[in-house]
This record gives sequence, C-alpha cells and structure tokens, in this order.
Amino acid sequence: MVNVANIITVARVVLALITLSLLFVAESNPQTPAHDSTLWWAFGLTVFVIWADGLDGYFARKLNQSSKFGAILDIAGDRCVEMAYWIVFCALQWIPAFVPLLFLVRGTFVDAMRSHASEQGLTAFGAKTMMQSGLGKFLVASNFSRFTYAVVKALAFCLVIAAHTGTLANTAAPTVAMSMVYFSCFFCLVRGLPVLIEGQGLFKAPTP
Repeated sequence: MVNVANIITVARVVLALITLSLLFVAESNPQTPAHDSTLWWAFGLTVFVIWADGLDGYFARKLNQSSKFGAILDIAGDRCVEMAYWIVFCALQWIPAFVPLLFLVRGTFVDAMRSHASEQGLTAFGAKTMMQSGLGKFLVASNFSRFTYAVVKALAFCLVIAAHTGTLANTAAPTVAMSMVYFSCFFCLVRGLPVLIEGQGLFKAPTP
C-alpha cells in the first residue's frame, strides 16, 4: 500500500543506509581533513534518522492512513535501521561482534513470539498487550521503558560516530559511547526476556 506514511518509512531506511555508507568513506581516508567532516555529516544525518522515527506514525494518523500493513512496515523499518547501525559499527571494528549478534538473536525470538501473539489478537504494547504481569508490562510495554530504551540506543549510535572523530577521539567520548552501547545491550535483554518467559503461556491449550 503506497501512501505518505509508508513512503516515509522506506525513505528513512534508505537514508540510514546512505548515512552508514559515509562511515566507510570516512574510514577509507583516516588521515585527511575530510575524515572528520564526513563523520560529522553522518552524525547529523543519524540524528535526523532517529528524529524521523515518529514521522511515519504522525502522518499515518494525520492523513488517516493507519493500517496493519503500515504498522508492520514501521516495525520492520525500525529493525532494519537498528541492525544496520550495529552491523556497520561491528564491520568497522568500533564495537565487539557480540553486540549485533545479541540484537539479532533477541530480535528474532521476540518478534517470533509477538507474531504468534498477534494471531490471538494480542499486541506488543497498548491495551491488548501480550504482557500479563505488572513487571512485564512495565519493562516491555510501558511508555517509560520504550522511551528510555529508544533514547539509550539513539545516544549509542550518535556517540559511537562522534567518538571516532579526531576532535573527540582522545577524550572521554569513546568510553561514554561504549557505556551507552553496553547499556543498550543490557536494556535489550531486560526487555526481551519477559516476552519470551510470559509468551510461553500463549502456547498452552485452553482448559476444557
């Protein structure tokens, strides 16, 4: 279904890939003045990619273009952008290999569980969330948890790029950036485990 909201979702993924390509361009010329300027361009575009995360949803509501396909496309787009950043950071040897692997494994199993829940009319968040316990709802479905997780990942993406500029490479920025990366990993596990644990109940046969 082609509409404004879905076009924005796809365009955001394409922009993220273009932005990440700049990192390879910069690292291919590490001793030139263009190195830092290219990284700062990537930094600015990353900020825009993160900010644009809510644009598709805004226009979907504003133009009455909300649909199940659009919601699935939005989730897929978010997952593509997230994994692309982790994979490229790993390819550049800016972060350990276990980081993208952790997000890949966690995302695959959690998305599979949520897909099964959707067949039963349940959602990841909102009034019909698949989470049943108070703790599970807070860690996974609450606005506070979702917003905090998004902010931590956004800071990790931006700081990792900035930390590799000549301006900040010899400051505390690399340490802070890696702290955000590891905090993102911790948050990834904390928000994923409740889905896997509570989701097992969705496979139990109803009591006759």
